[in-house]
Amino acid sequence: MSIKKQYLKNKPVCKVTFVLPKDMIDSADNVSLVGDFNDWNPEANPMKHRKDGSFETTLNLEQGHEYQFRYLLDNSKWENDNSADKYVRSPYENVENSVVAV
Repeated sequence: MSIKKQYLKNKPVCKVTFVLPKDMIDSADNVSLVGDFNDWNPEANPMKHRKDGSFETTLNLEQGHEYQFRYLLDNSKWENDNSADKYVRSPYENVENSVVAV
């Protein structure tokens, strides 16, 4: 897994690229990036399937904030990102959410 951050000079946003590698996908056909930046809507940020088998998406996130997120595979299996900046306990289940700080 990887998170790449690119801070823009002319805007107070950061282009954040999220990548979920093939070995974390199992046999999933669809992966969504779900988090507080999209009200945890699994349809808001579907990830693109790359030729190497990984999934990727890029978001513009406002700087100076922390965003909780997780990956949703085939609308049934949740995964965290091992390259997240930190983890916080989810208020809904006995799990942790990944956090990216920009």
